[in-house]
Amino acid sequence: MEDSGAILCQISVYKDMLDQVNSEIEANIQVTREIESEIVKCSEMESAMSVKESELTKSFLVSQFELSGLISVTADSKNSLKLLDDEIRRLRNEHSELLRRITEKREGFVKMCFEFQREICVDEDSELRSLLCEREFLENEVRVLEEKNADVKNSILAYMEDEMINLLSD
Repeated sequence: MEDSGAILCQISVYKDMLDQVNSEIEANIQVTREIESEIVKCSEMESAMSVKESELTKSFLVSQFELSGLISVTADSKNSLKLLDDEIRRLRNEHSELLRRITEKREGFVKMCFEFQREICVDEDSELRSLLCEREFLENEVRVLEEKNADVKNSILAYMEDEMINLLSD
């Protein structure tokens, strides 16, 4: 009987060892499940981060495209503004030259009219002469007012040119 007691004792030891191995296996299985759960969470986070990265990349590329377009529009606008400024200067110079020629011709015509009127004034009576002199005075006043008007127009044009230059420099 001693042998069967020793065998039972041996079986009991093996059973205890087997139970200990099973509990360790269950603990390892539990740890493995926790690790797998963490891996799934990490995979989900990685997927979410990949989606976020692709959205940010898309947003970045769209911004780059818009920025390139704005830079192109800005360059075209500056070129157009420069061309318009050059055209305004050319037209202003032509306008000034035209006004100068008109003024010279008007002054020549006025002088000829005054000479003609003086010749008539010498031949006419004093009332007609005084009317013609008054007319000459009024025409001189008109000419002076027209010159002042031209000066005001030129100063306005110069002011506009300065403002255009300020706008270009901004």
